Amino acid sequence: MSKPSFTLPLQRPQTPATYFKSPFNPSRHLAYHTMPACHTMSELGHEKRGISPIGVSEPFELFTPEAVRLMRNEVLADEVWDNCRFASSIAACQLRGMAPKYAKFVYDAWTNPETLRIVSSIAGVDLVPVMDYEIGHINISVKDKDDADGKTQAAPVVGWHKDSYPFVCVLMLSDATEMKGGETALRIGAGEIMKVRGPQMGSAVVLQGRYIDHIALPSTNTRERITMVTSFRPRDPVVADDSQLLTVRPVSDLNEMYNQWTDYRVELVEERCRRLVKTLRERKHVGRDFDVTGVKGQLAELIKFLQKTADEIVDPAEYKVEDGDEEREQGKESTRMKKRARLA
Repeated sequence: MSKPSFTLPLQRPQTPATYFKSPFNPSRHLAYHTMPACHTMSELGHEKRGISPIGVSEPFELFTPEAVRLMRNEVLADEVWDNCRFASSIAACQLRGMAPKYAKFVYDAWTNPETLRIVSSIAGVDLVPVMDYEIGHINISVKDKDDADGKTQAAPVVGWHKDSYPFVCVLMLSDATEMKGGETALRIGAGEIMKVRGPQMGSAVVLQGRYIDHIALPSTNTRERITMVTSFRPRDPVVADDSQLLTVRPVSDLNEMYNQWTDYRVELVEERCRRLVKTLRERKHVGRDFDVTGVKGQLAELIKFLQKTADEIVDPAEYKVEDGDEEREQGKESTRMKKRARLA
C-alpha cells in the first residue's frame, strides 16, 4: 500500500476509535432542515445523461457538530490511518474501506433511513450506498507544517475526474469558516466552468458525479481540508446503474472491493430475473402472447450488465507494479493513475 508522506491532519484523536461508542441518532445528529437549491442536468448541459434530472445541489446542513466530531474521531484514528490509507495521482491522501469495521458511527449515519431519505429527496431518485466499501471515503489535504498562518494555497483535494458511481454526497469535516476558495468546479456545456460554493463543517453537496467532470478547487486560510465522500446507486434494481471501478480500483483493497462489487451486482441481476419471471408467468396466466421483443431486450440488458460486472474485475496481478502509470480510456477521455492498490 502506498502511504502518503506529508504532515498528518490536525486534531487527530489520541484514543482508539473503539473508545467513542455514541450510537448514531437521527434526531440528535442530523441537522438537515431545508431543501437546498439544485442545478439540473439540463442547466449543466448534460440533459441526456444520468439517472435523475438533478445534477448538483448547493451546500446544505446535514450533520450536527457532535456528529462531525464523532466521525472525525473514527476516521482519523490510528487503526484507520494504519490500515485504510491510500494515495493516487488524483489525490495525495485517501482513507477507504473503514466502515463498518473501524467506523461504525459513520456506517450507521450513512445507512440510516432518514439520512437516505434526505439524500434521495435532494438527488431526485431513491438511492442507497453502492456498497459498504464506498461508505465514508475520505479525501485529505493538509498544509505544510511551516505554513502556520495557512496563507499558502493548498493543492486541490482531488484533481479533475468523474466519479465511478452515479451519485456522491460530499461532506465537509473541517472548519471552513475562514477558508477562501475551495469551491467545487464543474465542466458544463461546451467546456464552460461552473463553481458551487464549498460547504461549511457538517454541510454537504449532492452531485451526480458519474456524468459531470469536476474538481475541488484549492483553498487558502485553512491548515486542513478533509471531506467525506459516500457514493450512491439507485435502490430500484431496474433503474440503470452504470457504475464502474475506474477511479477507485488503484486505491482499494481489491480482495474486499471485488467481493462487495460482485455481491451487489449479482444481487441486482437476481432481482431483475425474478421480476422478469414474474412478468412471464402473469402474461401466460392470462393468455397473452409471448413478448419476443421485450423479453429479448431484457435478457440483452442482463447480459450487458453481467459483462460489465466482469470487465471491472481486473486481475490483481496488474497492480503489483510499483509506481507504474497506466492510461485507461473513458470514452474519449483518459485518466493517469498510479498502480498502487493494496492487496490483502
